[in-house]
Amino acid sequence: MTATRRTRTLHGARMSYVEACPDTTHGGDPEVVVLVHGIAGSAETWTPVLRSFERTGCDRLLLAPELLGHGESAGVGGDYSLGAYANGLRDLLAVLGHRRVTVVGHSLGGGVAMQFAYQFPEMCSRLVLVSSGGLGRGVSPLLRLASLPGSEWVLPALASSGLLGLGARGLQLAAALPAFTAQSVSLRETARHAASLTERARLDAFVDTVRAVIGPGGQRVTGTDRLYLTEGLPTMVVWGARDPVIPVGHARRAETLIPHARLELFEKAGHFPHCDEPDRFAALLTAFCDATTPADLDAASLGPRVAARGA
Repeated sequence: MTATRRTRTLHGARMSYVEACPDTTHGGDPEVVVLVHGIAGSAETWTPVLRSFERTGCDRLLLAPELLGHGESAGVGGDYSLGAYANGLRDLLAVLGHRRVTVVGHSLGGGVAMQFAYQFPEMCSRLVLVSSGGLGRGVSPLLRLASLPGSEWVLPALASSGLLGLGARGLQLAAALPAFTAQSVSLRETARHAASLTERARLDAFVDTVRAVIGPGGQRVTGTDRLYLTEGLPTMVVWGARDPVIPVGHARRAETLIPHARLELFEKAGHFPHCDEPDRFAALLTAFCDATTPADLDAASLGPRVAARGA
């Protein structure tokens, strides 16, 4: 398979994405798998997984979009809520002509994936949540600090003074030290995310996105009250057992709230299990898609479930 970066203009704003095409198809259009990154991230976080598929082969079309204000997508200001991100994902897929997809979301991207499945059930074939937000209150203290009043002035000051960039380089250096071998992947990914914030448009999007989903007390947007609507939607939860950003307890909670879900814990991984063990992740994703039948849901089918829950 070959990975190619492409762009589309949606509502006047540039949206970038990486497309990895399968080498062969088994007749007709290939299934589509969408990989959604986390806050301050980009399609680059999925590079290890795409490389794994390049080595082993894949008969599915892989798309890694970059949410507005992230990566090479435009930073246009305005609405950075989960609903807006889900709408943007829907619009990109509509422009590309993809009617149904398997959605894989990491961290913030997991919240976007759940919101996408809730808003557009007819477009969601399967759901994969990777160290996902939206499953509990717990979250890193640093992200809570970024939600505080004044962060829109403090963080730009840190960026313009060079301190933010210095911190990112410090994380990169730490990743190379033998003492941090077990955390090296997480440190490199965190450094990449932090380095992106030295650009003002990305920093503004980061602050607005954090405030949309996180408060001083932790995550304030949850999808747990609607997880019963995933009945009939094949779901897998993947988590790093050493995640310092979102507690692994959220994965176990998701397992109880989604009884049909498959839970996979990466015992030695942190917040980026797909980067810590990309070959394992790619194999799991392939096996999950191979073993499950795509969902066939629509908004009308959700109505009776919502009504029954409220009775």
